[in-house]
Amino acid sequence: MKRVRGVNWGLAMQRLLLPVWDLFVVNGSYWLAALLLNGFNALSREYMRILLLRGLYVAFIYLTLFSLFHLYHSLWKYASSDELAQCAGAGAMACGLCFCFDWVLGRLGWMGMQPLNPAVSVIAYLVIVSLCGGARISYRALRRSRRKLHQVLLGNSAGEVPRVMVVGAGDMGNIVLSELRANDYRLGVPVVVADDNRAKQGRTIYGTPIRGGCERIPELAKEYRVDEILLCVPSASQQRRQQLTQLALSSGCTVKTSPSLLEMKKSGATISLGQMRDVELEDLMMRPQVTLDPRVCSYLLGQTVLVTGGGGSIGSELCRQAALYQPGVIVIFDIYENNAYALKHQLDQQYRGNPKVEIRVGSVRDSAALERVFEEFRPTVVFHAAAHKHVPLMEDSPCEAVKNNIFGTLNTAEIALKYEVDRFVLLSTDKAVNPTNVMGATKRVTEFIMQSMAQRVTDRQAGAGEQLRSRFSAVRFGNVLGSSGSVIPLFENQIQAGGPVTVTDPEVTRYFMSIPEAAQLVVQAGGLSQGGEIFVLDMGQPIRILTLAEQLIRLSGLKPYTDIQIVFTGLRPGEKLYEELTLEEENATRQTTENNKIFITFSSSLRPADLDAALDKLRNSCEPESVRAQLKALVPNYRF
Repeated sequence: MKRVRGVNWGLAMQRLLLPVWDLFVVNGSYWLAALLLNGFNALSREYMRILLLRGLYVAFIYLTLFSLFHLYHSLWKYASSDELAQCAGAGAMACGLCFCFDWVLGRLGWMGMQPLNPAVSVIAYLVIVSLCGGARISYRALRRSRRKLHQVLLGNSAGEVPRVMVVGAGDMGNIVLSELRANDYRLGVPVVVADDNRAKQGRTIYGTPIRGGCERIPELAKEYRVDEILLCVPSASQQRRQQLTQLALSSGCTVKTSPSLLEMKKSGATISLGQMRDVELEDLMMRPQVTLDPRVCSYLLGQTVLVTGGGGSIGSELCRQAALYQPGVIVIFDIYENNAYALKHQLDQQYRGNPKVEIRVGSVRDSAALERVFEEFRPTVVFHAAAHKHVPLMEDSPCEAVKNNIFGTLNTAEIALKYEVDRFVLLSTDKAVNPTNVMGATKRVTEFIMQSMAQRVTDRQAGAGEQLRSRFSAVRFGNVLGSSGSVIPLFENQIQAGGPVTVTDPEVTRYFMSIPEAAQLVVQAGGLSQGGEIFVLDMGQPIRILTLAEQLIRLSGLKPYTDIQIVFTGLRPGEKLYEELTLEEENATRQTTENNKIFITFSSSLRPADLDAALDKLRNSCEPESVRAQLKALVPNYRF
């Protein structure tokens, strides 16, 4: 009904029709009960007179109590068992009052009234509750049934709510199905359930059939014309969740998933339909959950932590992870102020000034700016994330890569040693192993610098008897999902633009981990450092970039090679088909740590004096080819 001049005619009709219906049902129920008890024989004229007289107050009592129980205020389309319970309660009170009125009026002899048989009142009460309560919930039931029947028989051709497959008939699946039903299927109509438990197959949940195991997901999606698949398996292992996600995506349907039990425990969320989220790329990465040892990370407690490049994708996550262990101050040092400002605002809002977050804008190439920061804050822990990381760009600008990556690191490390920081952790890359590009070669030199600084600490302690506590180490890992300049944002932009997605080579592979996982392991490695180590993070199995592109296309609800084309452009300058995490010489001496995701490698290094001499030559090189030649002299396995 339309609203005219402020009047809701639909609600007005509801409030008019319900009392009329209740009035008819209440009086009719007593006549029906009397007829049933008399075997449908003709009632005596006197008995009919009594029933008519009772109607004067019986209807008034029932309608008054129905009103007091708010049975004329609820919306039909939301009526449920609550309205039925209210109707039963109001009817019971009304029935009792009517019986009392009958008895009192009968004792007083008012117009020859006599008490009715109690059985008549009981039967009438049951009929009233059934018909009056049923009228309130039947509208919703009919409305819900009409929507589900329309979807099951005709499909989603009218662009209405999606046809849904629920994967998992456990607690989460039951809750999701229940909430879809409670919302009158406005959020989706479940048409089929898949579950590996054979005891459940062939049965139904809320009228939705369980038709087979999870391996039949693509088949069932096609058979039931499914639009959306809900993965309700929070307790499944990470590997199993990944398999189910792959199966669901292969059907071409939109896929949503519940968080894992561990994710729900961390967030404090309860199981509900609202917890369903879009599948993310991390759901397709077969990587066990990282578990940090708080005791190892306790070195950050109350400390002043400096993060160079702290506004970048990795540096900002390092700040977030460090903040979890209650440092006193976090200093964000970055040349780009906008990201740093946004990060400070986020941390201040979350931690309310504890830890205190400070920003200093500057470049690691500027020794004077660095020294002012060290003098002001006296940091005890330094995470050095500032670097140029984009491989093709650094091939075009090798001199800038050397200035920022090598000499920026050298500046920061030397000043850190001067101010006797406790721990200095450099972020390195798998591209430093047998490098084929300038960026990788510069990062390999920065690993040499960390080893050289650690050797200086040892020499000074042994020679002059100084009690230096500084520990210098490097952490080497592969690509991180979603970091600035990574392939993921590029693919997402290309998909959004309608393609094509460009992949350099069908066989190219890379190691990947999420930004939070990488940052967590870097923080943990800092706690394990004794000085001079190159920590290597366990990156799992390498992933084909082509597979990554195909998965991202499917996550967007599209089909690779049909909706979005993939073209191969050839390897760019400096790129390799595959990356390595360790040198061959490092594998023989590799050591494990307390964290099974971190191990230590020991590789050949340069004596501090030799490294200093080589760096002096590199510092004086101005031409790209000269820079490459000097890098080759420093890193013999660098190929260009």
